[in-house]
Amino acid sequence: MNLDRLLPKLGEWLRSTGPESDVVVSTRIRLARNLADHPFTSRATLHQKTEIEAKLRDCVTRLELENPLSYIEISHLEPLERQFLVERQLISRELANVMEGPRGAAFDERESVSLMINEEDQLRLQVLRSGLALESAWDEINHIDDLIEAKLTYAFHEQFGYLTACPTNVGTGMRASVMLHLPALGLTKQIEKAFKALQKINLVVRGLYGEGSRASGDFYQISNQVTLGKSEASALADIREVITEIMRYERLARSALVRENRKSLHDRVARAVGTLQSATMMTSEETMELLSSVRLGIDLKLLDEVPLPLVNELFLHSQPAHLQKLMGEPLDGEARNAARARYLRSRLRELGASTN
Repeated sequence: MNLDRLLPKLGEWLRSTGPESDVVVSTRIRLARNLADHPFTSRATLHQKTEIEAKLRDCVTRLELENPLSYIEISHLEPLERQFLVERQLISRELANVMEGPRGAAFDERESVSLMINEEDQLRLQVLRSGLALESAWDEINHIDDLIEAKLTYAFHEQFGYLTACPTNVGTGMRASVMLHLPALGLTKQIEKAFKALQKINLVVRGLYGEGSRASGDFYQISNQVTLGKSEASALADIREVITEIMRYERLARSALVRENRKSLHDRVARAVGTLQSATMMTSEETMELLSSVRLGIDLKLLDEVPLPLVNELFLHSQPAHLQKLMGEPLDGEARNAARARYLRSRLRELGASTN
C-alpha cells in the first residue's frame, strides 16, 4: 500500500463533524484479544508469531464490512512510515517501535476502523469516531468483534473473561477513551480541579497519543482503567457521565473568559495567528500550543476565515512524519522546524486568516 495517498485526507478522528465537537475531538474504543491455544505475543517464538500473523491476517482481510479493510505489514515499513501511521492514530507506538517480528495492521478508507496484529496482544481492535460517540463506536467494534469470534476461538475464561497480556485488560478487554480540547480550563487554572475526581472512579488522563504521552496543546485523553468485573455498558456510562461534566466546566470557563477577558483573549488568538503566519522556525510543541489558541478562537467566534478542519489539517501535517512526507525529504532538527514554519505560513496566508 502506498501510504502517500493518505496525506491529503483527514482521518475520522479529525473531521470535527461529530457530536460536541467544540470540546470533544474524538472517541476511540479498543478491544484486546488473543487466540486460544497460542502463546501471547511476548512469549511466542518467531515461528509462532508468523503463524499468528498469517491466521489473523487471513481472517481480518476476509471480514464482510461496509467499508473493506486494507492490510499492511508493519514489519516491512521504514521507521518514517511507521511513525506516519502512529500520527494518524492508525497504529500504536508499541506496534510501530517496540514489538518485533511479523506484525501488521488493517484499516478502512475512512480510517475509522483499525485492527493491529501482534501488538502487546495478538489482536487489538480499534474504532474511532469524531466527537462524543461512545455508543456508535461500541456498536461497530462489537459487531466486528463478533464477526471475528465467529471464525476464531479467543482465549477466554468463564470467570475472568477475555485473557490478555496485561492483567489490567483482563475481563472485557475494552479501553474506551475520549479526546478533549480544554484550553479554557487551562487558562483559568481549573484543569486539576476538573480532573481530581477521575482516579476515584478508575478513569485515567493521558496525552494525545495515549499511554506514556503527555498532554500538549490542551489535548487530553480520558479513558477507563478497569476492565474486570464491570460490563462494557457500565464502563461507557461512567465515562459519558464524567465527560459531560468536564464539557460543562470547559464551556463555563470559555463563557467566563469571553465575558471578563475578551480583549486579552482576542489578543492571545491574534498573536497565535500572527506567529503562525510569520515565524521562520517552529517546533512541534509550539505549533500545538498556537493551534490550540486558534481552535479556541474559532469556537468563540473570534477568528474569521479559518475552518476547524483546516486547524486539524495543520496540526496533523505539522507532525514530524507527515511534514517530511509533504516536503519529500528526510528532515531533522532546525531543518524540520524551518520547513514546518514555511508550511504553516503558506497554508494560513492562502486563507487570509484574520481575527474579529
